[in-house]
Amino acid sequence: MAVVNGDGSAGGNVAFTHDGAGTAEVEWARWPGLRDVPPLAWDGVAHVLVVAAHPDDETLGAGGLLATAAARGLPVDVLVLTDGEASHPDSPTTTPERLAAVRAAEVTRAVADLVPGAALHRRGLPDGTLTDAADDVRRAVADLVRPGTLVVSPWSGDAHPDHDTAGRVSADVARAAGVRCLQYPVWAWHWSHPGDHRVPWVSGVRLVLDGAVRGRKRNALDRHVSQTRPLSPQPGDEVLLPAAVTAHFERDEEFFLVAPADPGAPGDPASLRAEFFEEFYDAHGDDPWGFEDRWYEQRKRALTAAALPRARFRSALEIGCSAGVATVELAARCDRLLALDVAASAVRRARERVVAAGRGDTVETRVACLPREFPDGRFDLVVLSEVAYYCDPPDLRDLLDRITASLTADGVVVACHWRHLVADHPLTGDEVHRELRTTPGLAVLAHHEEEDFLLDVLVRPPVTSVARAGGLVP
Repeated sequence: MAVVNGDGSAGGNVAFTHDGAGTAEVEWARWPGLRDVPPLAWDGVAHVLVVAAHPDDETLGAGGLLATAAARGLPVDVLVLTDGEASHPDSPTTTPERLAAVRAAEVTRAVADLVPGAALHRRGLPDGTLTDAADDVRRAVADLVRPGTLVVSPWSGDAHPDHDTAGRVSADVARAAGVRCLQYPVWAWHWSHPGDHRVPWVSGVRLVLDGAVRGRKRNALDRHVSQTRPLSPQPGDEVLLPAAVTAHFERDEEFFLVAPADPGAPGDPASLRAEFFEEFYDAHGDDPWGFEDRWYEQRKRALTAAALPRARFRSALEIGCSAGVATVELAARCDRLLALDVAASAVRRARERVVAAGRGDTVETRVACLPREFPDGRFDLVVLSEVAYYCDPPDLRDLLDRITASLTADGVVVACHWRHLVADHPLTGDEVHRELRTTPGLAVLAHHEEEDFLLDVLVRPPVTSVARAGGLVP
């Protein structure tokens, strides 16, 4: 498993190496989206079947679930589809046959640590080519499913072909049998990143592991010596699961994605359109997000305004003005302000608010569907607040490119977005700001991070600090 390439439900091509630069566990620990994932419900579970593509998958992705199921007195089956003989293809010290025997012994001991008395089923299918053995995988899984089974498999978007096949087939079998299927990421923790739209965390569940369960999982992981330690000091015998990777599986929680009930469901949702927002306003009133009344919103606007690097701007663009609460405050800092929103009802409310505040001469409000209807003109300030996560990935990329092209030489972009998971949003705030901070032609002047939101101020490079621009430092 030194180099892996996938093109599945994760969305697009993913290529990574086991020892390459991946996402550090500290980054996942800081992301509030994981804390938003609801707990696993055990209602109706009479039997647990954990499917693994290779020995160690069962421990990494679902070791805590296995031990928890045992503690609940549930019967458990563990199905390991391959013996993992291809993990070290360039080894000078062993052969695939010997490695298969080693890994078979390791998984036998690991499963015994997790669930004493569990039924372990090794199918010995060819490692690395499960895609060609999908029918064999289907029969192996189907033979172990019964009423009340909770099927737990690798995630079908993990970007390892064996994992993807095991996950896809397991979900198909569970769907046909009318039972639940949960899927555990393994390599996605390495190649993905917090807020990644390709990983459907919004449909996930989490399992909190108590101290005893964590101890069982730790002992089981230690059994997989051929993967967690080098086979020898020689090239080709390197460690396959370095500490940076195993750190993702040493948490006090495990996370699972819920296999979709409809296999034809789209992987990436489209950008939200005007109808969504009009219906939202109709259902929740003129100020559905509490912009006027909530201290959270008042404070966030104050922080956003304070982060602007200049006291005044010549020509500003506000994208997603909603009912105009922030528009009125922003207008006091701008000679001219164009405020846009996709919802006509919101623009009407914004216009009424602007006129009532005496800013009607300097503020234009307009209905526009961005990025397609991005306005002409040049702006020295673009405000993108709580709106970009309504875009799908292509629309976001297009929008950021258009924003950058519209900026003056001294232009500023300020963006602020909610970080928690929202089912209707195609993207998360973290994904939006990750894209924004890597947009060519922009550089970060200021970054503010809280559990609830991200605030970034970006400018044309090179970056000049506010104090330096004001002559306070040379």
